Amino acid sequence: MSQPRPDEFKPPPECPVFEPSWEEFRDPFAFINKIRPIAEKTGICKVRPPPGWQPPFACDVDKLHFVPRIQRLNELEAQTRVKLNFLDQIAKFWDLQGCALKIPHVERKILDLYKLNKLVADEGGFDLVCLDRQWTKIALQMGFAPGKAVGSHLRGHYEKILYPYNLFQSGANLLCVQKPIQPVESTGSTDSMDTKDTTLQDQAQRTAAQKPDIGPAARRAKRMKCEAVCVKMEPGEPGDNKPNLRRRMGSFVAKLEPEKEIPILVKQEPVESKEPIIEAVTVKSRYKKIIPPLLASPVDLVVCLVCGSGGDEERLLLCDGCDDSYHTFCLIPPLPDIPKGDWRCPKCLAQECNKPHEAFGFEQAYRDYSLRAFGQMADAFKSDYFNMPVHMVPTELVEKEFWRLVGAIEEDVTVEYGADIASKEFGSGFPIPNGKFKVSPADEKYLKCGWNLNNLAMMNPSVLTHVTADICGMTLPWLYVGMCFSSFCWHIEDHWSYSINYLHWGEPKTWYGAPGFAAEQLEEVMRKLAPELFESQPDLLHQLVTIMNPNTLMAHGVPIYRTNQCAGEFVITFPRAYHSGFNQGFNFAEAVNFCTVDWMPLGRQCVDHYRMLRRYNVFSHDEMVCNMASKASALDVVLASAVHKDMVIMLREEQKTREKVKKMGMLLTKQAKYDHLQDDERQCARCRTTCYLSAVTCSCSPGVLVCLHHIKDLCSCPITNYTLNLRYTLDELFPMMSAVKRRAELYDDWASLVTETLEAKLEKKKGLPVFRSLLAQSESKLFPDNDLLRRLRLVTQDGEKCSSVAQQLLNGKRQTRYRVGSGKSFSQLSVEELSSFVRQLYNLSCSLPQAPMLKELLNRIEDFQQHSEKVLADQLPSVAEIQTLLDVSFDFDVELPELPCLRVRLEQARWLEGAQQAGAQPTSLTLETMRRLIDQGVGLAPHPSVEKAMARLQELLTVSEHWEDKASSLLKARPPHSIETLSAAAEKTSGIPAYLPNCRLLKDTVRRAREWLQEAEELQVVGCTPMMDSLSDTVLRGQAIQVHLEPLDRLESLMVEVQDWRESAATTFLQRDSTLTLLEVLCPRCEVGNVGSPKRKAKKGKESPKSNKKKTPRLNTLSDVEKALSETRDSTSAMATLEELRVREMEVFSHLRAANESKLLPTADCMDLKVCVCQKAPMGAMLQCELCRNAFHSVCVRDPSDSCETQPWLCPQCQRSEKPPLNKAVSLLASLRRIGVRLPEGDALHYLVERTVNWQHRAQEISQYFNLPELEERPGTPPTLTRWASGSHEAHNDTQAPCLTPEWNRTSHTQTVFYTEQRCIPLQGLSHDLEELMVEGLLLQVRLPEVQSLFHALLDRASSQHTNRCMSPPQDEAPDCDKHMQFNSQGTNLPLNQDGVNGVREAMIGSEKKAKRHLEREGLNAERRVKDKKHSHKRQKMNKKRPASTSSSPRSDFSQSDDSDEEMAVCPAERCQLPEGDEVDWVQCDGSCNQWFHQVCVGVTAEMAEKEDYICVRCTLNDGHMRK
Repeated sequence: MSQPRPDEFKPPPECPVFEPSWEEFRDPFAFINKIRPIAEKTGICKVRPPPGWQPPFACDVDKLHFVPRIQRLNELEAQTRVKLNFLDQIAKFWDLQGCALKIPHVERKILDLYKLNKLVADEGGFDLVCLDRQWTKIALQMGFAPGKAVGSHLRGHYEKILYPYNLFQSGANLLCVQKPIQPVESTGSTDSMDTKDTTLQDQAQRTAAQKPDIGPAARRAKRMKCEAVCVKMEPGEPGDNKPNLRRRMGSFVAKLEPEKEIPILVKQEPVESKEPIIEAVTVKSRYKKIIPPLLASPVDLVVCLVCGSGGDEERLLLCDGCDDSYHTFCLIPPLPDIPKGDWRCPKCLAQECNKPHEAFGFEQAYRDYSLRAFGQMADAFKSDYFNMPVHMVPTELVEKEFWRLVGAIEEDVTVEYGADIASKEFGSGFPIPNGKFKVSPADEKYLKCGWNLNNLAMMNPSVLTHVTADICGMTLPWLYVGMCFSSFCWHIEDHWSYSINYLHWGEPKTWYGAPGFAAEQLEEVMRKLAPELFESQPDLLHQLVTIMNPNTLMAHGVPIYRTNQCAGEFVITFPRAYHSGFNQGFNFAEAVNFCTVDWMPLGRQCVDHYRMLRRYNVFSHDEMVCNMASKASALDVVLASAVHKDMVIMLREEQKTREKVKKMGMLLTKQAKYDHLQDDERQCARCRTTCYLSAVTCSCSPGVLVCLHHIKDLCSCPITNYTLNLRYTLDELFPMMSAVKRRAELYDDWASLVTETLEAKLEKKKGLPVFRSLLAQSESKLFPDNDLLRRLRLVTQDGEKCSSVAQQLLNGKRQTRYRVGSGKSFSQLSVEELSSFVRQLYNLSCSLPQAPMLKELLNRIEDFQQHSEKVLADQLPSVAEIQTLLDVSFDFDVELPELPCLRVRLEQARWLEGAQQAGAQPTSLTLETMRRLIDQGVGLAPHPSVEKAMARLQELLTVSEHWEDKASSLLKARPPHSIETLSAAAEKTSGIPAYLPNCRLLKDTVRRAREWLQEAEELQVVGCTPMMDSLSDTVLRGQAIQVHLEPLDRLESLMVEVQDWRESAATTFLQRDSTLTLLEVLCPRCEVGNVGSPKRKAKKGKESPKSNKKKTPRLNTLSDVEKALSETRDSTSAMATLEELRVREMEVFSHLRAANESKLLPTADCMDLKVCVCQKAPMGAMLQCELCRNAFHSVCVRDPSDSCETQPWLCPQCQRSEKPPLNKAVSLLASLRRIGVRLPEGDALHYLVERTVNWQHRAQEISQYFNLPELEERPGTPPTLTRWASGSHEAHNDTQAPCLTPEWNRTSHTQTVFYTEQRCIPLQGLSHDLEELMVEGLLLQVRLPEVQSLFHALLDRASSQHTNRCMSPPQDEAPDCDKHMQFNSQGTNLPLNQDGVNGVREAMIGSEKKAKRHLEREGLNAERRVKDKKHSHKRQKMNKKRPASTSSSPRSDFSQSDDSDEEMAVCPAERCQLPEGDEVDWVQCDGSCNQWFHQVCVGVTAEMAEKEDYICVRCTLNDGHMRK
């Protein structure tokens, strides 16, 4: 294999490659229509199916047999074939002259005789070139280096080889052929005899001279090879009457005998050889023609036809064709020597060389191949040629070698190509329904797939579906089996249709394509470069036998694109797109044609083109259009529009030609069903067009017809004998066109509107809504995706994008702005780009409302730039002005070069403004602010104003830091400086215009010191007693002031004295480990707990109407008390507050005592009670507190160190202090007065002393009123400890056994489980005053002998009362004295006079009436009163069942007086206190009796009644019996 040439093949650019998605791949026509705007610009494109689309190969490999075509590569290329044809003519010319042609070498290269001949002809011919000495120029044009005298060599070769041929071509050599007119001297017999002899002689010589002509391939082998090589040779043509074996592609010519490889030795000639190159082949004597004399003749009849002389017989030549004689010196040009081979005279030479050339075509191979055998041959050829495995040969190498071989005259490589194999005969490579190939279920989808080439051509979008006949290669796929270098030449598809090629498997197929708009340009270039080929074959490019190097076409301006089609890929060619290519190796492909709507105009144009070339039609275009028009109602609107446009052209032409025929005088007309005839039976005899609408026939020529364009070519008969055959009359055609028009108008109207809208100018432009509506209309009416719609969509999309960008620019939205350091975005437009964009808006096909606004925006931007330049030129621009410009710039979404400068100047202006504002407001100018300003100023761009302000700030900062440090040291000095020193320093700092914290603190310290000194003086004014809180606050504030204050020491000593007094008072009053504070012990109690069961829910019982009196806010906690005492201005107010607290304390303890007493009433089961600090049932030895009346286990509260029962026993909660003697309290109060400070504990102690004294006075008065013994301290009486016996109701001695409540004596318990260890004052019959006096005495936190005396006196009274009661007669016979007996607080029965008794009764009756009236006001109904009566009777019955020994209180006797309605208003409590007043609170029992009780009588507070249930004692006992 030779090395690549310097001008080796350069691959053209790649065509588009599309990779559709599955969605796009679903509809092939929609996808092809989608890619057409891109792909038709290159003529061809490649489509890669989605991954996974792999149809099975359905062709039967074993049954596929075919005869391939033989392709000689150097005969394929047009220019190479022209050269070869020229050399064939030269070789034939010299061969007929008896000489063998051998092409010489010049500069070690084979001389290109064709180029040399053409260049000499272009320069004016041999004579002119010699005259002008242009041989050196021609040598340079042929590529030879100058300066080597190549021109003279070229002249010699031209003169010896080409000059005689050119003289022959010009006819100059025929000028010598003029026979002289000889006188008639011989007789007739002689002439006839001579003539007969001559005829016999000629026949004999012609018989002897007839030899097989040497074929062109053999001649080329002889003249081209420089060394012995083995090439394939064609057999010689035995005679002129045999057809040329090179035929058009697709035709089959039988071979008489196989080709043989004939080794031919070619003589190597020197480059500079001057010897004649025409050598005689055989030695033959031509001096005289010896003819056996048939008759005696005295003279020789052989004479020269030029000079008429028979002399110089040794120079006389006899023609081997016609036996004419010529002198060598009479020929033009004269022959120097006698030819050694067969020689033809000029007449025979002209006759032989002027025979018409046969059309070039491919020969069919002599061998029938199977697919397997062809593959083995193909792989062996490629492997041997490249000397490497077939799969390792690069495609680029194969491509360059192919084009080198195509253009090489001296190399003759022959390959075979299995092309145009009918799939109908051998089966398609794609699976088809009901085919021989069994399709698996997984591959059934490929049977109906649109990309299956068996389906594609006949799908609805293809107009070929309206062609009735099956057209092999168009509607039926063709198969192609290729080998390395096998090629398909430049061609366009039949009727300029689409084609699609699928490579099933094998090595790639290389394609070259030119777009459809360059078809005529490509044809023109090929005609220009190879005119000789088109002269003999006008439709050469339709024969698929000619190729031309793409680089040559590209050099002449033809756009060429290439691609490598691999297995599993499609290649699509577009209408009138020339394409060619070759195979890289053994492969199998399949192809088919299809036509879409956009092809229709091209299809009609192609028919006219075929008529001009006299090329037959594959199908009738008019027939297809009429078939579609007959089904107008079923056509797609776009197809109907295309059909209508085509019919308009068709009918206009048909109407015109028919009128022309009638004017010519044709009279006969008949209807002809041409659609029932085969295409070859209705072809025009002249242009070979398939007739359908009309044709002309004549009776003289049956079976012959012509189209209306070639009537004159039918026959010589008069035109009146002709018959006009019509398939449809015009009256039939126009309604068909109207039906199609109606169908197409819908689309045409839309298309015309779209065209008008797209081509509108200036103010006639439409807005985007119009474009959107047109698009929506196309989608709703399913208009096709054609060029118009795509253009409309593209314009709309451009308008939408421009509108969006314009609106974004107008709104100043920075949606795509990514701020970086300078704030510039990556997508901003420059001002120049914005200006260009505005021009683009005005150049759009649509009108945008944003265009004028954007123009205005551009004007504003220009104004902004001018204003910015002016501001930047100012020395001190204002911040507001710069900021305004920057704010305005945010509305411009464009890149402004002024913005960085404005931002720098804005920073400087802001800094200066900030420095000025800070200096104008010294109160906010801190050291940090000054440092920050200085740091910011350092980072600014240099400017004089900035530097000046920096200097001022630095000076101020230095002074400020000095005084800050000095003020800090003054304030931190120990001992503190005097106020005079600090005042002097503060005066000096007042002149610094800055905010200095330490200096301000220094001034504030001086101010606070002066204010404190003034307060201290006010506290020390004579006659003023300061409060402890004020004094403590003053001392604390003085200690916090970092100044030396003289009064502070005196006040601190006073505080120490107060603290000492507190500690002394706490020691005196507080118990060891007490949790109470001194104030809590000294004040009346404000928090008394344990007054009721926490489990009771709120239920407000019967209550009287509330009055509108406002209650005084109460002191609920100790902190409230302390706060109230601290806020009092003097002791009087403090005493009033404590008095209010005392009243509340007495009230609360009254309720608490009543509640505890009610809790200890007898129940069904004493184990249900919760008493003591342990909250357990009473058990064993018990103690009862004299103050709160609660019960406690002796083991829980008894202290072994307690003395005997000489004083009242108080529980741990009631025993709050040590209760020192009164004189100690008075002594503490006197010492506090000496100190001269008021404090809450002092006020509380003062009130305690006064309260104690007041109690003593009141105790003396009450004792005198009730005739009590003198209240003084006396020894206590030891307790009487009596255990209760089961079932016993009698006392063991004269004294009543101590118990928790008398109610237990009236129960029916058979056994009790606890007893009391001490005597307790009974509350039954005790006077309210005595009880209150005793309670308050026990509440006093000082020890008084009067309290102990009163306690023993009341105990003694209770004992004597109990003794008298036990000795009295039964209840029903009780004397009147018992009825008139009243219990006082000591339990002593005091006799009352009759007035007193009546007063008591009247008071009780009045109370009952008041209660009754109260119930009536509440609106109780009769049913409830009846119910209450029943309960009252039931209670009476229960009381009657009690033992006679059980005594009841007067309260119970009073509650059982009668069954009248007055009973409803009586409290049934055993110890009813008969409360009076505007407000009396009642509570109803939640047990079974539903009786109403006074809340104060049963120990229930208002809050307890709201939140808890109340069950009386009787219901508790009854429920206990029921449970048992």
